[in-house]
Amino acid sequence: MLLIVVVFMVGVVAFAYFVARSALPQLDGRLQVKGLSAAVRVTRDSHGVPAIEAANLEDLFLAQGYVTAQDRLWQMDIMRRFAAGELSEILGEDTLKIDREQRILGLRAAARKGLQTASPRDRAYFEAYARGVNAFIESHGSSFPIEFRILGYRPKPWQPEDSIVIANQMVKDLNYYTFRDTLAHEKILAKLGPELTADLYVNRSWHDRPPTVMREDLNDQEHQGDSDDDDDEDDSGPDTSVTQQRSTASEIWAQHALEAVNGSNDWVVSGAHTITGKPLLSNDMHLGHQMPNLWYEAHLKLDEAESVNLDVAGVTLPGMPYVIVGHNQRIAWGFTNVGPTVADAFVENFDGQGDYQTPKGWEQPEHRSEVIHINGKPDITVDVRITRHGPIITDLLPGEIRQVALRWTLYDGLRMPFLDVDTAQNWEEFRKAFSQLDAPGQNVVYADVDGNIGYQTTGRVPIRAAGDGSLPASGANDAHEWTGYIPFDKLPSIYNPPSGVIATANGRITPDSYRNSISAEWEAPWRTERIYHVLESGRKFASTDMLALQDDIHSENDLFAAERFVYAVDHASKPSARAKQAADLMRNWDGRMLGSLTAPTIAVRSARELTRLLLEARLGSAPEDPKAQEATLNWKTYHWEMQTVWLQNVLLHQPKRWLPEKYPNYDELLTAAVEAAVNGPAAPKDLASWHWGSVNAVEIDHPVLGKIPLVRHWAAPGVREQSGSGYTVKAVTRHHGPSERFTANLADLDQSTLNTVTGQGGNFLSPYYMDQWKAWYEGSTFTLPFTSQAMEATGAHRLVLEPAR
Repeated sequence: MLLIVVVFMVGVVAFAYFVARSALPQLDGRLQVKGLSAAVRVTRDSHGVPAIEAANLEDLFLAQGYVTAQDRLWQMDIMRRFAAGELSEILGEDTLKIDREQRILGLRAAARKGLQTASPRDRAYFEAYARGVNAFIESHGSSFPIEFRILGYRPKPWQPEDSIVIANQMVKDLNYYTFRDTLAHEKILAKLGPELTADLYVNRSWHDRPPTVMREDLNDQEHQGDSDDDDDEDDSGPDTSVTQQRSTASEIWAQHALEAVNGSNDWVVSGAHTITGKPLLSNDMHLGHQMPNLWYEAHLKLDEAESVNLDVAGVTLPGMPYVIVGHNQRIAWGFTNVGPTVADAFVENFDGQGDYQTPKGWEQPEHRSEVIHINGKPDITVDVRITRHGPIITDLLPGEIRQVALRWTLYDGLRMPFLDVDTAQNWEEFRKAFSQLDAPGQNVVYADVDGNIGYQTTGRVPIRAAGDGSLPASGANDAHEWTGYIPFDKLPSIYNPPSGVIATANGRITPDSYRNSISAEWEAPWRTERIYHVLESGRKFASTDMLALQDDIHSENDLFAAERFVYAVDHASKPSARAKQAADLMRNWDGRMLGSLTAPTIAVRSARELTRLLLEARLGSAPEDPKAQEATLNWKTYHWEMQTVWLQNVLLHQPKRWLPEKYPNYDELLTAAVEAAVNGPAAPKDLASWHWGSVNAVEIDHPVLGKIPLVRHWAAPGVREQSGSGYTVKAVTRHHGPSERFTANLADLDQSTLNTVTGQGGNFLSPYYMDQWKAWYEGSTFTLPFTSQAMEATGAHRLVLEPAR
């Protein structure tokens, strides 16, 4: 029997090897490609990063589509299916929930509308990119990537709207989920009243560092006191349980749909702070992990004879033309998510005839019929009702019985300004290009070879007749209607600040004097504060220092909590021996979230238990069934980006109104939290062995190859221990982390560095499939060749794409 199993396994591996090798891209030589008007030169460096040179823009983007499909065809196909709600057609009923959500939200319908309203220029380039993808599909029909063969289907021709639907999914990932928090906010407000609810839904902190506010001004504001402080009541993030077991297949397919992720960092320092005297700009966008990794590196260059000056390198989004983040020969830029409030929940009033109430009377909703094909099962049809605010999304909200409509900026159209960004030569052209970025709203940092640095907020952010979108509103009247968008020139922006330092990390970007509401839910300020702490140290920085900061794992928030827990145990009446051991393990900890340490685990788990004890007394215990948790009010209902700020306020000020009745003081409460953490089912018998690296491990699996015995070992990194946390500059959780690490050296762009998580290749057994993983995991990176001389120095491969005759 054992021999049979071994033979079977060897056969599986041999089959996978054969079909995977047959789908590897041709790296050098000459290929005839349908649709080109002239020869296109493609040069790949030692990590498979292509430099594509063409005589005109349509050929350039056609070639970009072709070359990207060489490496990422299956990923491109699954990304468009995921975004459009078309997974069940190939995967069956397991993905029906995802498809229903995407169809109700109408991401493909929005993409179709976006293509119709796009400028003729942009539409032509999306069409050229699609022709390039289809040229690859048509010429490689007998050697598609292994995933197509395993799942038993062929890719459909690429359509220009497929590129836009992938962009729409990126908008959803970054600028969509906050409306769910508004529904929870409403329930908690009804239960707790305004005072306690205001504590929970804090949206500012004295730790905030808005990028347009000079430090001396911010210090003045700190001493004035912020609204989240509880000075008058002084009286004396949550971590998820993680094991080494891999996620199930359905979890891997669904994680991208169910988790809102963020954690990106970007910063720029002027030449006054660098050893070269020229700016350094760094960006690490933290997103959900996937296999292959999200970004595809590329260098796009137009022949000098053209009037458009295009010579740009960086990361691209598979399925879309252009470079999204990177640098050209004069400027560099990077992104973090603003997190604007751009998706509002409106409660509609329907009558028995199916009409809904408006200020003008009762109106019929529109209907959009969505047919979902299910592999091996009959089709199902979803009837989507659409009011003046947007689609009714009640079916996506467990426990909700009202008719809730979603008003979302995505439905107002989506312009793609990245060609103008890629060709921008200075600050003015850069700002003009980004004035057209409707969504997702991004914090963009800028630097140029002349030594200038800058920052610009982007995206369309609604102005409301009343409110800030933090609570659901009635759809029957116009009291909370959107009356317009914040003008681009009124969004936060700064150019060449005297400090020479600009940084953002998803935290609050508006000063107290800012008149509009951009976000009702900023992220906690801990990463932003840490970045400024390092950059304002007075040192002269090199590129290696930028990478070190991207890999920084100090957590001031968790260190503060640990110190409070230690003090409480030391002063509690009857702490257990195990609680005392926990306090001793935290006592001399320096705040680094090292994977080999126990102190971070105890601090994070104790903070989680303290959150439970505080909220359970007010909101009730949580049912074990996850569906019941979503559908009922309980302590886990509370989700808020600044919940660690609320918890730190409680730890700092110890207000009487939050102390549960069963505890005489906060020392006993905090000690109880530690006791619960170290005596819970997840805690090992040997407390010193409870290492943070295994608790906060990273897991990256291939959703198809990861299900094949033996093969999955080579198909993805799997589960690995890691240092860092969701609140360190190196923001990492189990399914989330830096999707790329980029530093532009404006003194010598050939010395800029960039790497992604696993590699360029999406085809199993490609030499570029996981050749970047070691650098990502160990915290190093590579130079990104920019000039032809630098490319040649890497021993690059040359491929010439010629017009098919």
